Amino acid sequence: MTQLVFLHGPGAGACAEAYDCQRRHFPDSVAPNLPGHLEGTRCPDVARYAEWVRGWLWAQGLNRDLVLVGYTLGASIALQYGLDYPDEVKGLVVMAVAARPKVRAPGTYEMRLRAPEDPKVYEQWLAFQRAAMHLVEPGLRERLMERHRQVGPLSQYHDLMAIDTFDVRDRIAALKPKLL
Repeated sequence: MTQLVFLHGPGAGACAEAYDCQRRHFPDSVAPNLPGHLEGTRCPDVARYAEWVRGWLWAQGLNRDLVLVGYTLGASIALQYGLDYPDEVKGLVVMAVAARPKVRAPGTYEMRLRAPEDPKVYEQWLAFQRAAMHLVEPGLRERLMERHRQVGPLSQYHDLMAIDTFDVRDRIAALKPKLL
């Protein structure tokens, strides 16, 4: 039987709770909180996150017919997993993913680095997170904003660095799982 696996990114609370609506609609689906997001030690790059996700899934007996669904960091992890373990993955749903390094607007990284030390910048960071979720149902948005406060801007900085250095251009043609 197909197993839906939702993988979060650094936005929308930076945690599995971002997929609450989807998880209610697909009650047998799973969605881990990635390490460094509420608990644990962050992974330094997408490849290590993919290995962590694989270990998490295998520990639950989930290792075949996977449909990995992710946005930004989660999409990069799903793509890496699909390339590394194609026999375990039935399909990929990837949103806002790049198979090559990305260049962000000036100040993107700096804001997240300065936010923990500067209350004004921290409030700007929170306002940015809230604005990015303006279409999210208000109750869920407030829960996700609380998660952002718990996870913090440095976690988001490291996530963006992992996303922005992700590069599988040399392997993408060999992708076997279907993109859905």
